[in-house]
Amino acid sequence: MVARAPPTLSDLLEAGIELIPVPAAHLIKQDGVWAFEALNRAYRQTGLDIAPVGSPFLMAIADRLDRFMASNHCNTEFDWTTGEEIDGRHYRIGLGRLAVGGRRCTMTLLDQSSRLATERTLRREMTTDSLTGLLNRTGFGDLIEALADQREGRAVLVVDLVRFGRINACMGSLAGDELLITVARRIKGALRAGDVLARIGGDEFGVLIHVAHDRAEAMAVAERIRDALQAPFRLTDFQIGMECSIGIAIGAEEADAAEELIRHAQFAMKRAKTTGRTEIYLAQAFTIARAQFAMETALRSAIEDRRLRLTFQPICSLANGRVVAFEALARWTDEGGRDCSPDEFIPVAEESGLIVPLGRWAIDEAARTLAGWDRAAGGRCGVNMAVNLSPIQLQRDRVAPVIEAALAATGLTGDRLTLELTESAIVSDPDRVARALHELKALGTTLAMDDFGTGYSNLAHLQKLPIDILKIDRSFVTDMLGDRDKVAIVRAILGLAQALGKQTTGEGVETNALAQTLTALGCTYGQGYYYARPLEASSAWRMIAPSSCSETTASAISSSRG
Repeated sequence: MVARAPPTLSDLLEAGIELIPVPAAHLIKQDGVWAFEALNRAYRQTGLDIAPVGSPFLMAIADRLDRFMASNHCNTEFDWTTGEEIDGRHYRIGLGRLAVGGRRCTMTLLDQSSRLATERTLRREMTTDSLTGLLNRTGFGDLIEALADQREGRAVLVVDLVRFGRINACMGSLAGDELLITVARRIKGALRAGDVLARIGGDEFGVLIHVAHDRAEAMAVAERIRDALQAPFRLTDFQIGMECSIGIAIGAEEADAAEELIRHAQFAMKRAKTTGRTEIYLAQAFTIARAQFAMETALRSAIEDRRLRLTFQPICSLANGRVVAFEALARWTDEGGRDCSPDEFIPVAEESGLIVPLGRWAIDEAARTLAGWDRAAGGRCGVNMAVNLSPIQLQRDRVAPVIEAALAATGLTGDRLTLELTESAIVSDPDRVARALHELKALGTTLAMDDFGTGYSNLAHLQKLPIDILKIDRSFVTDMLGDRDKVAIVRAILGLAQALGKQTTGEGVETNALAQTLTALGCTYGQGYYYARPLEASSAWRMIAPSSCSETTASAISSSRG
């Protein structure tokens, strides 16, 4: 029997490495060159180079091998790709040795190609709009972040399709999808090489452009987009026009993050919806908006805690100068002691919906004040109270029950209240406003149209609505003595009112000459600084108090309102 030769080191290495389930190889450095000392079957099946000496693969990773052997670590890992980035193979290479020092190590390869391909696919799905194939909001933001170092030469445009919601609701989602695809195609055709289009919302598109010089370039791109969407779109049997609102944010202005830059462009786009033209984001506009949100928060608290007050401006008969009514005007001093102008907080209240509780408070407070004057006078005090109704209040609230409750709580009759509304309130929703006015008239109230001549009301509406008084806007009255055209306008309004059987009030009466002129023209009432500025409740009461009422009564009225 022939004795078997003892296994060599090479045999032992080959046998041991086959126990490793992943591609693996024992490496050795000889004469300054790395070479394979043993390979397992899994490694041979990878298709990688297996030349014992002078292997291109080992030469490619020689620096990594040398750094590992020179370190104090017994193992390390690194990524390595062979072939093209997309179609190549991606490996996680592990190096290990039993002890520091020596010239041998073991290498393992973990193929990560499938996992990385899956991740790329998922990432592409996460960052791509499935309908248009464009980048979505996430992908658009990632692209802007990737180009953050070029932010000073970049701008973001947000394009909003004005009527898309209505079209989608009336014609169906399939027609809506077809429209979006066509819009995307047209916008892309209007862009320059290097500009990137994305769909960042249901009917919103984002455009990332390079602006080398000034904002005029961004405006020019916006104009090309508008031109591209100008031609009508054919959907089934219809040809439909599509308008858009475009907002622009320049990267050099304040925005540090991609999301902030997009949000700024959207903020400008919201403003563009109002102005009807392309708008560029301005930092001060954003600051104003933040201040308005802060005012909204403070105003909400003030309304809930009843920390507002009313002032009262007299309305006088032009025939004898007697005070016949007071107009109640809301005033607010914030917690910091600052008097906030109604021109500031009323628009905020209307936009936020706070005008409804604010209006209810004003009606209640005005009625309580008038009832207090009646008690102080020992009967009817001889004046009525006028309260303003906001167009938003008429749209969102049922005002008649609010008035009815205030009358019931104070014991007043409806003829003691005059409710003032502007022409814009009628234009916004004529049918709803008409119903509301008839309900109010049924309570016995007097109805006045405020700022008459500045709005867009239809004279047919004016004839049908139960309006009692037309208030001529101060813009016609204050300077009428030096402007023949304004005199002619005032005379025409007074003639119209007389023909319709309505009374009139001239606003902005600041001199005796104006009062006399309005009287001569046939105006019924006057209101303005000539008679008095808006007064606190106690001062208003002094204007009408009978001589028998003492100063103590005025102080008591002032205290009760506080």
